[in-house]
Amino acid sequence: MKPIGLKGVKVFAPKSSVRLEGQPCSLGQSRRKVKLMDERPYTLTIGNGDYFWTNKDTLWNYVQTLSDQGAEKHEGTSQSSGITDQEKELSTSAFQAFTAGNYDACLQHLACLQEVNKDDYKIILNTAVAEFFKNNQTTTDSLRQTLNQLKNQVHSAVEEMDGLDDVENSMLYYNQAVILYHLRQYTEAIAVGEKLYQFIEPFEEKFAQAVCFLLVDLYILTYQAEKALHLLAVLEKMISQGSNNKNGKNETGNNTNKDGLNHKAESGALIEAAKSKIHQYKVRAYIQMKSLKACKREIKSVMNTAGNSAPSLFLKSNFEYLRGNYRKAVKLLNSSNIAEHPGFMKTGECLRCMFWNNLGCIHFAMSKHNLGIFYFKKALQENDNVCAQLSAGSTDPGKKFSGRPMCTLLTNKRYELLYNCGIQLLHIGRPLAAFECLIEAVQVYHANPRLWLRLAECCIAANKGTAEQETKGLPSKKGIVQSIVGQGYHRKIVLASQSIQNTVYNDGQSSAIPVASMEFAAICLRNALLLLPEEQQDPKQENGSKNSNQLGGNTESSESSETCSKSHDGDKFIPAPPSSPLRKQELENLKCSILACSAYVALALGDNLMALNHADKLLQQPKLSGSLKFLGHLYAAEALISLDRISDAITHLNPENVTDVSLGISSNEQDQAGKRAPQCYPSSVTSARTVMLFNLGSAYCLRSEYDKARKCLHQAASMIHPKEVPPEAILLAVYLELQNGNTQLALQIIKRNQLLPAVKTLSEMRKKPVFQPVHPIQPIQMPAFTAQRK
Repeated sequence: MKPIGLKGVKVFAPKSSVRLEGQPCSLGQSRRKVKLMDERPYTLTIGNGDYFWTNKDTLWNYVQTLSDQGAEKHEGTSQSSGITDQEKELSTSAFQAFTAGNYDACLQHLACLQEVNKDDYKIILNTAVAEFFKNNQTTTDSLRQTLNQLKNQVHSAVEEMDGLDDVENSMLYYNQAVILYHLRQYTEAIAVGEKLYQFIEPFEEKFAQAVCFLLVDLYILTYQAEKALHLLAVLEKMISQGSNNKNGKNETGNNTNKDGLNHKAESGALIEAAKSKIHQYKVRAYIQMKSLKACKREIKSVMNTAGNSAPSLFLKSNFEYLRGNYRKAVKLLNSSNIAEHPGFMKTGECLRCMFWNNLGCIHFAMSKHNLGIFYFKKALQENDNVCAQLSAGSTDPGKKFSGRPMCTLLTNKRYELLYNCGIQLLHIGRPLAAFECLIEAVQVYHANPRLWLRLAECCIAANKGTAEQETKGLPSKKGIVQSIVGQGYHRKIVLASQSIQNTVYNDGQSSAIPVASMEFAAICLRNALLLLPEEQQDPKQENGSKNSNQLGGNTESSESSETCSKSHDGDKFIPAPPSSPLRKQELENLKCSILACSAYVALALGDNLMALNHADKLLQQPKLSGSLKFLGHLYAAEALISLDRISDAITHLNPENVTDVSLGISSNEQDQAGKRAPQCYPSSVTSARTVMLFNLGSAYCLRSEYDKARKCLHQAASMIHPKEVPPEAILLAVYLELQNGNTQLALQIIKRNQLLPAVKTLSEMRKKPVFQPVHPIQPIQMPAFTAQRK
């Protein structure tokens, strides 16, 4: 679907346009990640569904246990290391105590082992892990510090890591990647995870799966869906081979005892859980790639394996949203059983917060903006309540990551929700409230050029003035006549000033102070332009696709390959958190919007040279929509008129320059379903040419070519309904009649608040000068009162 178009454009002063193409993002059902949606109306995601309340804890527990297990196996099998029987016994006892949850006994055995072998860093690692679990996973700062010290001790930085010589080093780096993930340092976590993936072959099967699942989660979190699908194909093959190997062993072995049968049942359950997890990850990846056909097939698998769990229902709700089935999406959300959720202290997820947020996203798409902001506020309240409970448990202000379970470090979604609220408020028409929300969100997401544009739009809308008059056409007579002064012969009409005075916020303050002023809007737009990438970055894109192919190997399915190739064709991405990355076409459209707003703001600030520069750059864009091209000509003409370059301005105001007023933003077929047509300005080529003619008449007046101005005015008025004639055009007609000496006719235009009849009569008289009128023309009488501008 195309983005929402130009909103609230002043007919005769076109620089008052504000382009809104943003929309809220959506939180997901995920402990590891919260999936934020694309700003464009068709890309809201409702629920990630990647959190498996027991499996994620099991994964973390298993990973940490492997750290102990790996050390013990290494110590027990390395005969050349000189490990004594006492060390073997202590290490085995420590591992058994850890798996049983007896962390005090585990720490005692590790302390004895440390006395025997003081130089083994693996014992320090296992001690740190045991301490972490003893404190209910609340000492994240201490564990992080220990891991960093051990990393420096073994002198194997990730950038210098040429190989992993044993399992223990891999455990060190994996634990570090998990902590980086929970600290939201996703780029660093991916760097560690990809290094581990390069040497995944010697790893134990379950640990290799854990590395892959962590990377998949990180890739989806950073909107690298293609890489995630490659890894999921690797995981499917890995799990299938592991299952076949186990079945072969079970057939040859003796499975008559209960332990063997129980182990087989547990192994089968883990395999089914892993397959279900893969299906849900695939759905999330396909949703990011807008591949609804592939997503529909995976949704069926998810519902068959996970049933009516909250993750599966949230995913299906998101899928129905993308198809435009909003009521069904709401129904699916309402059918999720929130009461069964274990709670945010165990999962790191506030399901109620996600529920209200997703309802707000759906109602935004339904154009029910007031309901949408209502649900967003409820989501904010839930989030604030959860954060208040978490902060109450923190006692040491110096350790901001301690005092609560590590999974809760990802619970706070305040800035994502503020982003959603800001976009919603901007659409409602409350720019000042939207500005307050977005200015807080930009402190975290300062690298998002789209967010800076939204802030500038808030400033423009807040200073735009009479938006109601701009959107509803001609106001009442009171909109032209401000007052009548004097009596009798001295009675005069005082015309209302049509210039909109911008509110001055920065009395003696720097324009960098974040207030909703035009000066701050200019700064926001400069930031947005600076954040846009330079052109011609195709080599980087090619390298990225090569790395993606290397990561996935040759095991991906044909379905995944087709979807990935579609997304790579002509697309390059830049991150724009908290929403989805910007594709190549979106970048081009975003740049055009920023340039249009920059020209408007420069005109409002009186910087005509800068406005002309922005307008010229806008008109030079290769893929410029008809609507923005129209505005570019108007902005350039206004700047040129202010620079006393009337002839150049008249060239821009040629009505033939307007041949198309569409937004010109193509979208995929799957984005078209169930979406409403965007509202944009101007609504048609006729209305655009009318505005051009009105402004062209003003330009001719500046050169004292009143006949040409009158002709433009008459031609424009004949193209639209009389009630749609802007007040500026009526004032232009009054000015022309006063210049022609027709004071009485000028007064009649003001009195009737009509333009066309008077102009028609005058035009007919000028078209037939050779014929005498039926009735003689009466001499012009002295007016009883005169008109003047205040």
